[in-house]
Amino acid sequence: MGGALVALIALGAHAQGGGAVASTPAASAATDASATRAADRQLQKTVRRALAHTKGLAASGIAVRARAGVVTLQGWVPDGSQLQLAQHVAQGVPGVKSVNNQLTVRPVGQ
Repeated sequence: MGGALVALIALGAHAQGGGAVASTPAASAATDASATRAADRQLQKTVRRALAHTKGLAASGIAVRARAGVVTLQGWVPDGSQLQLAQHVAQGVPGVKSVNNQLTVRPVGQ
């Protein structure tokens, strides 16, 4: 009887250990998603900082979003030359794969 009890305990421990292996891909996917979101947030901050430090660019009306290296610029700038300048600056940031420029021109005072 003692041997059967040891065998049942050993089987139970083995069965519990097998369940942990099955959940590993889900845990890995959650970690990957979290890392991707963190990378997107960091890229947004880096692009915002680059825009804010660019001479001749009024970046206060520009919102930046990033997803998997694709940066979207939304909002407004005071003149047309700044549309291209903002896009050029964003494209120059390491990690940016492409820029979706949705900026509009809104002259100061309007």
